[in-house]
Amino acid sequence: MYRSIWSFFLILAFCLNSCATRAPITVKTPEEEKEEITELIITEQSPESGYITIIAVGDNLYHAVMIRDGEEGDYETAYEAIRPLTGKADLAFINQETLLAGESFGFSGYPLFNTPQNAGRAIAAAGFNIVSHANNHAMDKGENAILATMDFWDSVPGIHILGIHRSEEQRALPVLIRKNNIIVGFLSYSYGTNGIPVPKDKPYLVSLINTEIMKKEIEALRPLCDFLIVSMHWGDEYRHNPTHTQKTLADFLANHNVDLVIGHHPHVIQPVEYIKRPDGKAMLCFYSLGNFLSAQTRIPTMLGAMAYVKIRSGNGTEHVEIKEAGAIPLVTHYERDFTNFRVYPLYEYSDELAEKHRINRNGMEMTMSYLDTLSAEIFADKEIKQNPFMK
Repeated sequence: MYRSIWSFFLILAFCLNSCATRAPITVKTPEEEKEEITELIITEQSPESGYITIIAVGDNLYHAVMIRDGEEGDYETAYEAIRPLTGKADLAFINQETLLAGESFGFSGYPLFNTPQNAGRAIAAAGFNIVSHANNHAMDKGENAILATMDFWDSVPGIHILGIHRSEEQRALPVLIRKNNIIVGFLSYSYGTNGIPVPKDKPYLVSLINTEIMKKEIEALRPLCDFLIVSMHWGDEYRHNPTHTQKTLADFLANHNVDLVIGHHPHVIQPVEYIKRPDGKAMLCFYSLGNFLSAQTRIPTMLGAMAYVKIRSGNGTEHVEIKEAGAIPLVTHYERDFTNFRVYPLYEYSDELAEKHRINRNGMEMTMSYLDTLSAEIFADKEIKQNPFMK
């Protein structure tokens, strides 16, 4: 006999892959299921009992000039200014937009990306521990590059990967992390893979947006966690307002009692809002966190954001709630010869740094006034203007 939890996920695999009929199992309550999955949950301790702090950033998009700059210097320096934030968070999410498949696949930037693995080690050293690869560049170098990227992450301690999988069985296993008796679950999806098809016989390689499959996966994971986070690679590039499709999908996620949505792909920031759920609670949706680090050349793509969410448990895990939330504006910085790539919190950026930015050549103007105004317009009262960990 399979134990209940393994049967639970094998049933999920059946739903997704039409496997052969399995033997009957004993149906247990969500509370009984949660007790039995303890050994499958990554358990870590946080210094503040009863709370978990979550931060998330958008697209870490490595163009060829960034590879050159990193190889000539190092990759870790780019993230120095945000370590006071990532280092104090319990869970730190990043959308790693580019594959990390190794030198044998050829290092490259746009349009088919493959980034040196030292860049991956740098984001791990910066404090990120939840890495999503469900994005439109996941298939850039083919199936074997996805597997090589997963092999790389397997060699980096403490990293949890979302959105790419080696098998249907692996996809059916949950990503669950327990901290301070709060269990956080993760799912991640992309709108597509830039026209490079995921093999028909291996649909599990990349988690794509498909509401029928998403419904099954969310309903399977929801009873097993206290707080459910879904990463969504969606929307239109360079658009500050969410599309109708984004809004429709956000409503779908709220209707299935998701707690937090982390959006990315447009390369610019989009608003944050709470959406009412059927159970009377609210889902927090960051429609787009913009770029984290890139070499794009449009002024609005220089302003990204870090989602900040602090959750707490009450008298029972069913009372887990968001205590604090907001967006910390971030600035991508690089200089006139496409060197010195850095990401700064906006509260640490300055007009003096902006004067050195390559984007300000040829008559373009990116000033602190512009950055402050744009972040205030998009985030309204959801913006955090200083380090929330320094309160």
